[in-house]
Amino acid sequence: MEKFILNSCSHQHTKRALIVMASAFGWVYIVFIFLSKIGKDQAPSVLFPDTSTVKFSSNYAQQLRIYEQDGQVALPQQIPAKDMSAHLSISLELEATLPQKLVEFTAPDHDDGDLCAGKYIYMYDLPPRFNQDLIDNCSTLSPWTNMCTYLLNGGFGPVMKDLDAQFPKTGWYATNQFSLEVIFHNRIKRYKCLTTDYSLANAFFVPFYAGLDFSRYLYGFKTMVRDADSKAIARWLRNQPGWKGMGGKDHFMVGGRVTWDFRRAGDSDDEWGNKLLFLPGIEQMTMLVLEASPWFPNDVGIPYPTYFHPKHDSEIVHWQKRVEGSKRAALFCFAGAPRPTIEESIRESIIHQCNRSEYCRLLEQCDYGLFNCRKPAAVMKLFEESVFCLQPPGDSLTRRSIFDSMLAGCIPVFFHQESAYSQYVWHLPKNYTSYSVFISGDNIRRENLNIEKVLRGIPTRKIRRMREEVIRIIPEFIYADPEHHLQTMRDAFDITVQAVLDKVKNNSRSTTQNQIEFLAAESNKNETMMRDEKLDHGQ
Repeated sequence: MEKFILNSCSHQHTKRALIVMASAFGWVYIVFIFLSKIGKDQAPSVLFPDTSTVKFSSNYAQQLRIYEQDGQVALPQQIPAKDMSAHLSISLELEATLPQKLVEFTAPDHDDGDLCAGKYIYMYDLPPRFNQDLIDNCSTLSPWTNMCTYLLNGGFGPVMKDLDAQFPKTGWYATNQFSLEVIFHNRIKRYKCLTTDYSLANAFFVPFYAGLDFSRYLYGFKTMVRDADSKAIARWLRNQPGWKGMGGKDHFMVGGRVTWDFRRAGDSDDEWGNKLLFLPGIEQMTMLVLEASPWFPNDVGIPYPTYFHPKHDSEIVHWQKRVEGSKRAALFCFAGAPRPTIEESIRESIIHQCNRSEYCRLLEQCDYGLFNCRKPAAVMKLFEESVFCLQPPGDSLTRRSIFDSMLAGCIPVFFHQESAYSQYVWHLPKNYTSYSVFISGDNIRRENLNIEKVLRGIPTRKIRRMREEVIRIIPEFIYADPEHHLQTMRDAFDITVQAVLDKVKNNSRSTTQNQIEFLAAESNKNETMMRDEKLDHGQ
């Protein structure tokens, strides 16, 4: 009996010792994390403004038709808004499956001897089926457009023709709005902080041409065919060593179309698009698209490509001076086709108002089958000669024309809050009244608002300030030539990459905070167990 009591006491002491050690380990770890953060500078956060509720036509089937001018699709009816934000923080690599284990830190962001610290990007060398094979088979990418022409010059397309003598001799191309993923890939190949060591990477780039893959299966293909490459890239990524750190939260991809092309909810062959962005793992990645969803926080809208891809800062300055001094004979203009099959479209009303006004100019022959709106020189000439450029929604809320018009120094007029203000939060000013005019599309639809009267009522001084702001931000929404480097300006690529790195840091910080809270809870649990042990033995 005495032996039993001694063994029992020894067992209880051993158990209490283990509990004490576990508790001490938890608190030591928390202190370690706290001390590691002392002295770190807190950089400004990248904020995503609140987005208002978006209402769309219930005639969804009719809106699925794709038009080459805008190349976009309709959205589901009624989209709830969500608050989104991204903040800068330290970069951590976490063991996702074993949250109780120690966290392994990556290289510090403030190494004075390493100019790329905190900026390293690992670019995957994908099997050619996911990118190069699509370019090699470019004739199959669109049923009505020869994409082979538009994929020339690294995605910039053919050199622009029919320019007047005042245009720069270089930097202008007939760029297709759906070639962004090729442009971005060619640019990131020359990114100064690429690394071949995935353990050093702060972010991972996946050069899958998702938009080109989507476009070759627009009509008449079963969902299993449309989803084949999307599912294949998801499987391939999950088997990569770099994926295991954060399960895709530190990965990003460019889809050169609107997000709705990659968000098919069901599996019916009658439904639009593929389901790339709903696949496990892929949904954790940051997806850079031409139009983002307001309720999926990993969607981020980045600018449509324009026709201008300068090599040097001086080319941008020359262009800015040109559009600043342009004579603008028209108060406002519109370039685009009507949308008679979309129930809530206001385009026909806008065209009607423009035709009735002596202050408005309309780009003729933009209707279906007529191609003036696809002639870069004609479009840029109209925008450069106008004070305001009307930008109503088309097949979806955003338009490539938004950026073409601002490139020409024309002040955009929006008719829906989601056409730009919550889309391009990394590239356009948060104060939207500083560079644009907003007119509610509902007022146009009810025919109780005259566009000419609104625009003529804006003071000349305010118009001048808005145009100055539009011209000032031109470098921030264009994609420069990757063969050269801008010296004093940041273009859309530079801004996007830095914002992605910041977003990944925020994901790391959020995961780390969850780890700390988990360990704190475990420590509290251990302390409770120790108190219970003492009570049980009358201590």
